[in-house]
Amino acid sequence: MSKCEQCIVRQFSSLKALNKEELVKMANCKTSYTIKKGEAIFEEGEVTNGIYCIKDGVCKLSKLSANGKDQIVKLVKPGELLGQRSMISDEAADLSAVALEDMEVCFIPKSEILGFFNTNNDFSMNVMKTICGDLKDANDHMVSMAQKSVKERLAETLLYLEESFGVNEDKTLHIQLSREELAGMIGTATESCIRLLSEFNKQGLIELIGKKIALKDKAKLKRMAE
Repeated sequence: MSKCEQCIVRQFSSLKALNKEELVKMANCKTSYTIKKGEAIFEEGEVTNGIYCIKDGVCKLSKLSANGKDQIVKLVKPGELLGQRSMISDEAADLSAVALEDMEVCFIPKSEILGFFNTNNDFSMNVMKTICGDLKDANDHMVSMAQKSVKERLAETLLYLEESFGVNEDKTLHIQLSREELAGMIGTATESCIRLLSEFNKQGLIELIGKKIALKDKAKLKRMAE
């Protein structure tokens, strides 16, 4: 059994406020499992009954719109927790979490986590701060959607993908989103996204290598994103 006190998730998330005794308690009740690329950790409308710790791999949080389009709200990386808000509000998940690559995830039951709320003030504060941070990100995303053009949002998203998730040896973005997923992140039709990528490619801002994307002129992309 992997030790919770040495885990990456513990260092970067609300769990850093838990003491040794609490971490041992958590390690004894958690379930660890592997999620294959394309599989869901949970679906929209599902009652999660606990939180998920992302130990390895990246997933997308998305919402299905009325017209059947998948709107990506956020990408979640190792060290983050999922399901804190639904756990506190006692509501079903309002987003789906689907793996973009193979993932290692641990699940901790709600009863255990709520127990820590009663005994550890710093932990409760950390969870609240995380939820407030998520709310701020959601607001920023909403403003960006309303005020920026699709071109500006694409530039911003490509820079975000490189800054947050890094690149492969061939300098292409490590997180390889399909054209449809990329369109879902910037809130446009797949065709528009494909057309813009090809335009960026012609202008020398990016290079398209098969399905992969490498950023060539980051300074120009930054200017465009602002």
